[in-house]
Amino acid sequence: MFQTRPAPDAATLVGHGKVEEIAAAVRSSGADVVIFDHDLSPTQQRNLEKAIDAKVIDRTQLILDIFASRARTREGRLQVELAQLNYLLPRLSGHGVEMSRLGGGIGTRGPGETQLETDRRRIARRIKKIADALEGVRAGRALHRRRRSAVPLATLALAGYTNAGKSTLFNRLTQAGVKVDARMFATLDPTVRPLTLPSRRRVLVSDTVGFIRNLPTTLVKAFRATLEEVTEAALVLHVVDASSPSAAEHTAHVLKVLAEIGAAEIPQILIMNKMDRLPAEASGHSNARGVAISALTGAGIDKLLAAIDEALPLDPIVRATFRLSAGDGASMALLHEFGQVLETRYDGEYCEVEAEIPESLRRRVENTVGNSARRISKVP
Repeated sequence: MFQTRPAPDAATLVGHGKVEEIAAAVRSSGADVVIFDHDLSPTQQRNLEKAIDAKVIDRTQLILDIFASRARTREGRLQVELAQLNYLLPRLSGHGVEMSRLGGGIGTRGPGETQLETDRRRIARRIKKIADALEGVRAGRALHRRRRSAVPLATLALAGYTNAGKSTLFNRLTQAGVKVDARMFATLDPTVRPLTLPSRRRVLVSDTVGFIRNLPTTLVKAFRATLEEVTEAALVLHVVDASSPSAAEHTAHVLKVLAEIGAAEIPQILIMNKMDRLPAEASGHSNARGVAISALTGAGIDKLLAAIDEALPLDPIVRATFRLSAGDGASMALLHEFGQVLETRYDGEYCEVEAEIPESLRRRVENTVGNSARRISKVP
């Protein structure tokens, strides 16, 4: 049901006549729940439930319920619980004296602390405990990001409207095998995997939660640790479902959320996904601002990788020889993990390693081992 009004009704959001119409529809259909695609104040929700005689939930509560059913990791469950408790706290309602209990101590008379006050205090304590736990998770993520940034690898963040095909593209690029589901918010917890570009540079790709229109501010705050993966990225891969009739609207909503979390200034590549669902004549005209692909079939992935290579700051692959101490396992591990070791020769207490690595990694290893590292040639 829809209603156009000059302004929302303070008591019930919709008008009195529309409330009666909804109540009649509930009675005739035997519906258990009425969902409003709009945020309701606690007063509006209580008034509507009395008038309609059915459970009433609003947009935010529905999204929270979906999130709760998708959360798998400890971080995801904590984030959802925090958002749910912040939503629930102003909506607690007591029933007067029958929910009261006698206060402790000798000589107490009459109603003591109400159950409502007890619930509020318990929820406030739980919110504080979850917030502290999430702060620890956030600190852990920051530590991981610092460790990643210590190694010269750029991070790419997949962002986009929910169900745009981000996880399918993530699996196509990295063979990560993360869960792919057509349902909303199937990905709640970010996953980071390496990717080798055509220039033989290695980057990290992060899959993040899908955005929606009018994303509740409580969710933006609760999922701050997850969304920071986007704000710390060198490049945002903005995935759009090109087959959706609302593609332009979804793109605008994602750009709005990116601005809210402070990621508007990060370079972006617009990826027009699901081109396999469009007619052949439509898929032949790619958007000038983006790259047309099909994550499902793999069409256009080569063009996307080339576009990523072009958009990222230049970090060419070079061939270098390093004379390392035989006990310098850290430098040796970096060369093996982020480059291609061509030859290793041992000479007493030293080890001479020839490798093809990113220029930035060569500089990093040189700074560590001093003048014993020398570049041989740049690899074309």
